[in-house]
Amino acid sequence: MGPHDANLGYFNRRAAANRGASIALIDLSGDRRRDRTHAALDERMERVADALTALGLKPGDRLLLALGNRCEFIEAFFGAMRAGIIPIPLNIKLGADTIGFIIDDAACKAAIVEPGCHPRIEQIIDDKKLPVRIALAPVSTGWTGYETMLADALKWPFQPPAIDPDHTAFLPYTSGSTGRPKGVLLSHAGMLWAIRLSQRYWPCDPDDRTLVAGPLYHKNAMRVSIKPKLFVGASAVILPRFEPRMFLRALAEYGCTDTGGVPAMYRMMLAEEDLLADLKFPRLKTLEMGSAVVGADLIRAVEEAFGAPVEEAYGLTEGGGPLRQPVGGAPVPRGSCGVISPGVDIKLVDETGRDHPHSGELWVRSPAVLSGYNNRPELTAERLTDGWLHTNDLFRRDRNGFFYFMGRTDDQFTCGGENIQPKEIELLLVQHPAIIDATVVPIDHEMKGLAPAALVTLRPGATAGEADIQRFCLENGPAYAHPRRVFPVDALPVGGTGKVDRKRAKEIIEALIASSV
Repeated sequence: MGPHDANLGYFNRRAAANRGASIALIDLSGDRRRDRTHAALDERMERVADALTALGLKPGDRLLLALGNRCEFIEAFFGAMRAGIIPIPLNIKLGADTIGFIIDDAACKAAIVEPGCHPRIEQIIDDKKLPVRIALAPVSTGWTGYETMLADALKWPFQPPAIDPDHTAFLPYTSGSTGRPKGVLLSHAGMLWAIRLSQRYWPCDPDDRTLVAGPLYHKNAMRVSIKPKLFVGASAVILPRFEPRMFLRALAEYGCTDTGGVPAMYRMMLAEEDLLADLKFPRLKTLEMGSAVVGADLIRAVEEAFGAPVEEAYGLTEGGGPLRQPVGGAPVPRGSCGVISPGVDIKLVDETGRDHPHSGELWVRSPAVLSGYNNRPELTAERLTDGWLHTNDLFRRDRNGFFYFMGRTDDQFTCGGENIQPKEIELLLVQHPAIIDATVVPIDHEMKGLAPAALVTLRPGATAGEADIQRFCLENGPAYAHPRRVFPVDALPVGGTGKVDRKRAKEIIEALIASSV
């Protein structure tokens, strides 16, 4: 095995050789469309590797990537890995103090930034005095221009360093909504194993084309969309952000075969009835949905509107996608994320720490599981046991081996002696005809100790009062689980990964309650 074969940065090398003239990326982030062929993308990745090495960076050095959704993110991300440099894909919605913490925690030596992606990003990096500072557009003295850097590279062929399979490939940080973000150490070998496994059992076709609107700095976009497509020589359309009408038009205009998103995205698209009626999606094969509340009614509506099946997905930064569709294409029951993926070990562990055949916290073991948390040995010891990752996610398994996500261990609370998972109430709320999306959190209650309260978003033109929504919940669910307070809002608070920020939702509800007293 040569240095290219063990390096995640070269995962697309064969596709570049075999399908070099084919389009790899269609970038819609700017005023005009930009295309990258597989050959051009491969060359620019190689230039990134050579240029960063010429600037003095060495294998193992950490590189902050502060970029929005655009092709430069992908070429810098994998190009750095080719040189053995460890990229840190930054959630650009984080606050300045948190970004500063990540730079220090990772001991960053360099940064590549898109000016304007964060209001303070250049100043933060200047204040940290990083030795190597690269910007996509002119910034100030001490910064290197990205395109100038690439133009000066590859005076001779780049020779990649030998990479140990266990060498860290990249270092994503969690969103940090419940405290300081955690750096997740992921190896070259583990990530390459996941790509090859996926292609073996759930292969992409070189003519496939995915649509990406979720943030590229989130591992889900890379794992589900970018890496599988570039690995086989297929293509990806990149949007700068999610906006329902822009998304729908791109899905149709560019002949996309698949895409993914959280349920709220699909609910917003379904509300665009006039546009959906005009558009056709003849090449669409599948739609992935996950990361939040998924209900059977929503899935049916999406499949009818788009004429393609929905796959309910489960994955996590620390452990990849351990649950998948059955090999061979057997149907998956509504509400299930699938069965155990080949090559993955899974067990359910109950509250006593014992294995349970049907329900409990999901533990995962596979080559894709993190090797540890950066500078957090105590957390590593807490979350990893003999290679088993404790996911903090609760599941049940039916008699046929299908798994159903039930919620997070740290989201569950007790109301008057009854255990409540917010997901159960959220699934009920989104069945209300006026509600698009919902999040439920516990609030203090004089009699019950804690009780559920909800933020909801409503369909355009719809009206629904608190009493009406509470009555709906009482008529269709258990009385103890009905939300004691319900507040319509324009949008649910979300983090940079698109998931609802429950901590912020609780703060909003408490403020609304206080203001109504």
